[in-house]
Amino acid sequence: MNLSKVDLNLFIVFDAIYTEANLTRAGQIVGITQPAVSNALARLRETFNDPLFVRTAQGMVPTPMAQNIITPVRQALQLLRVSVQESRSFNPEQATKTYRISMTDANEAVILPQLAARIRRLAPGIKIDSFLAKRRETTKELAAGRLDFAIDAPLNTDTQVRHVKLFEDRYVCVMRQGHPLASKERLSLDDYLAQSHIHISSRRNGLGHVDLALGKMGIQRNVVLRSQHYQMAPLVLDNTDLVMTVHERFAKRHHLHFAQLPIDDVPAIETHIFWHESTDQDPANRWMREQIIELSQQIQRQEHKEKATAVV
Repeated sequence: MNLSKVDLNLFIVFDAIYTEANLTRAGQIVGITQPAVSNALARLRETFNDPLFVRTAQGMVPTPMAQNIITPVRQALQLLRVSVQESRSFNPEQATKTYRISMTDANEAVILPQLAARIRRLAPGIKIDSFLAKRRETTKELAAGRLDFAIDAPLNTDTQVRHVKLFEDRYVCVMRQGHPLASKERLSLDDYLAQSHIHISSRRNGLGHVDLALGKMGIQRNVVLRSQHYQMAPLVLDNTDLVMTVHERFAKRHHLHFAQLPIDDVPAIETHIFWHESTDQDPANRWMREQIIELSQQIQRQEHKEKATAVV
């Protein structure tokens, strides 16, 4: 292949088609029309003497040739991006960028109040757009640039995605002050199973960590309310005898009574920040994730200090 005769923009289109599996959406990402995407694909097919993508009911499926070259193509594009990015400097005081961050409302309550205050002080022209993206689409959204960060449990194992742990916490059973079980620091299994539970999940169905642990024991809890939002739960708990299994940080922030779970093998809950490898060296991306990581460390130090004071 004679690279001097190959339009490097074609590889940008190739990456977009591979990511989106759809010519129209690929054109929207690159900023060209669908016919222009089709033309670029035709030129790529001629260059590689391979179809590269096959149209199916599920979208444009890459051929083995496309699968073999996607990694080096992305690496080459990243080198080009880095060379451009390194020639630029990021000045937060003058920046007007909008950062798009995916996170739950529980993480919003922990992170956004202090992050918003910090950003208004350091970079008043910056905007933050927070919403919850579908977990299975996170990698694609990060790769396409429609998402800058995702703050979530460490479930994304895609090698294109970088991540750093922000928080770690334990699950507890929370309830209103004055609940019949509020005098107990640790619930018995019978007490726990006798309660009516709230379960928070962005999915329509599926089990949580506690349900999986109970399932190993051949038992299950009685979930009577399932919702996608954490912040509504304290309102329900305050007016009912329902309980909810959630991280301890949530219980303390909402001044709810909480008791230790009667199940020992429920894993700790971790919260990580994710970003795409293509933005790893981008000054704007790096600056914002440094703010979020530093802020998370400050929050944990403050929580540890408050816990130590309470013990004394």
